[in-house]
Amino acid sequence: MTQLDNSQSPPAANGGPLAGVRVLDLSAYIAGPYGCALLADHGAEVIKVEPPQGDNLRNYPSTLAAEGRAFLGVNRGKKGIVLDLKTPAGKEVLLRLVDQADVLVHNFRPSVPARLGIDYDTLRARNPRLIYCSLTGYGDTGPLKDSAGYDQVLQTMTGICTFQGAPGDAEIVYGSVVDYYAASLLAGSVSSALYQRERTGQGQFVGVSLLGSALAMQSARLVWAEGEPREVWRDMRSGGITGLHPTREGSIYLSANTPHFWEALCELVGLPEMARDPRYDSVRKRAEHADEIVPRLRQALQAHSAMEWEAIFGVRVPCAPARPIEDMFDHPQVLAQNLVHTYRHPSVGSYRGLARPVRFGSQPAAAPGAAPTLGQHTEQVLRDRGWTDAELDELRGSGLLA
Repeated sequence: MTQLDNSQSPPAANGGPLAGVRVLDLSAYIAGPYGCALLADHGAEVIKVEPPQGDNLRNYPSTLAAEGRAFLGVNRGKKGIVLDLKTPAGKEVLLRLVDQADVLVHNFRPSVPARLGIDYDTLRARNPRLIYCSLTGYGDTGPLKDSAGYDQVLQTMTGICTFQGAPGDAEIVYGSVVDYYAASLLAGSVSSALYQRERTGQGQFVGVSLLGSALAMQSARLVWAEGEPREVWRDMRSGGITGLHPTREGSIYLSANTPHFWEALCELVGLPEMARDPRYDSVRKRAEHADEIVPRLRQALQAHSAMEWEAIFGVRVPCAPARPIEDMFDHPQVLAQNLVHTYRHPSVGSYRGLARPVRFGSQPAAAPGAAPTLGQHTEQVLRDRGWTDAELDELRGSGLLA
């Protein structure tokens, strides 16, 4: 049964270059939903379509009693409806929504859409202008095409984990980095398909996979020249200087690859002679002599805390103390960029979260809306798209609407 909450109106129509574009978001978890949130950031009207039990991300561990923190974070700016696509009534409602949509995004395994009757060929016959985006774990062909794909599974499969930690000791990169990169690829690819549609009048299929995303993230490593052995040095880290270092209190990340940053670092930590030493006058040489340089550097860093070193280095040495994410809510640079917004949510109340991460100067965007509650806008979305009172009553009678 759909849960309706008419106490809060749906998010205001966004400004931005995708204003007027209608997106149906059938995806769940992180990559698909966040890709659609990025489209909403760019002005699209995004309708999140959930099954009666809701997106499983709503049920992930969270200290918030009313809603999953992760769900709030990746579904901003959307309207929310509930449809059971396994029922004739739910499927018929979706097909009518498709007739008026510009984009449909899902993250079903490749065999599922045809079983539900919402595969690309079926929907293209109804709406030739539809951009149909399928987000999968491994793509829509090949021996793994019907396997479930998840961020950390793909990290482990594609070599990302072997570059973390000590040699031979693989480690996960937490933060769903593959999902978020896939989301960016999704938003960019859909936008490109919309641009092409403006020239041709025709929609098209867009395929994005976590596998492709995980490999694209490693394009600087994924180069194997003819004649090279299988195992060559592929790590992009530039040596022991660039990285996290302990200080008197806390850790600080330093990046001193260019000559002027290296000279400034040596000067400010009180080791100017290292900058003049010809053995250390390139990134490669400093990496080769890291066992000589790093102990001296770390001893010098014990003179101050990480926060004090940040002030000392200023703009002369790229650096950052290791901070908890909580510090970002009130960081002066974050606030200056208006990257945090205060949202109002029907069940959570007031919360602060990420605003739009991209700015468009030609048209000020409306304030982003909070993630929807389950089925919050079902009736309003259908009414806005032409459902009559009699049809809504019929849907209530069938149990599709509460």
